[in-house]
Amino acid sequence: MKNQHNQNLLLLTLATLLISTSGALGRFISMPTEIIIWWRSALGAVFLFMFCKLKKVDLKIQSKKDFTTILISAVFLGAHWITYFYALKLSNVALGMLSLFTFPVITALIEPFFTKTKLNPIHILLALMVLLGIYILAPDFNFESTQIKGILCGLLSALFYAIRNLMLKKPASKYNGMTLMMYQTLFLTLILLPVLFIKDNSNITTQYPYVILLALVTTAIGHSLLISCFKHFSISTASIIGSSQPIFGIIIAFLFLNEIPTLNTFIGGALIIGTVVIESIRSRK
Repeated sequence: MKNQHNQNLLLLTLATLLISTSGALGRFISMPTEIIIWWRSALGAVFLFMFCKLKKVDLKIQSKKDFTTILISAVFLGAHWITYFYALKLSNVALGMLSLFTFPVITALIEPFFTKTKLNPIHILLALMVLLGIYILAPDFNFESTQIKGILCGLLSALFYAIRNLMLKKPASKYNGMTLMMYQTLFLTLILLPVLFIKDNSNITTQYPYVILLALVTTAIGHSLLISCFKHFSISTASIIGSSQPIFGIIIAFLFLNEIPTLNTFIGGALIIGTVVIESIRSRK
């Protein structure tokens, strides 16, 4: 039982690492945000469909209610991705990811409205620790700059992400993570199709390697793993453990974009990692 729990924690950590590549890629790719998300969704849907066929995963949706839930949650996923990428482009990887990672606090607060669980005081305490870590990590704000806009986009993205994850809690117990993610990216591809006629798509000829990386590693593999982990953890637990994403993202940004972390990054990061360790031990009991 303990070995199975450790394996699930390892998969959740791997999903967190893969998804954290979105920070550097979202800031680096030189295309309009909506175009990036369309390509991410379209290519992600293709990769996921191929994976499902290869693994012989059942793609049948069992009921109209499930179809509606997956569709609406896909809209929230798209809103999350778009506002998150705006946060990255308006500020930087560290600030964009850190403002997004208020979502464990939001998740812990609103989860009782989506499930039959009661509000757990421990989750509130751990979420506040994460929030304190994020506060320490965040740089000084100039409210006349684009940073405040980036923060607001990140906070809005956090709300959308929390709602989407909570909506998928029940479907995740019945469907393969790749199936859910395949349908969500397919729905987003269709919903966002008009942006191809509104926004400039010409840079895809030079940016396609990075878009493919975003669609394959971050979206198809990372998010499918994350959804699969919902079977073994509460959304609050998965959210708090996933709070190590900013640390991974900041390290990746440092290595590939030369965004140098400050002393506050290490102090706040230690708080977040400490919270992840505490929740990992607590959820094991």
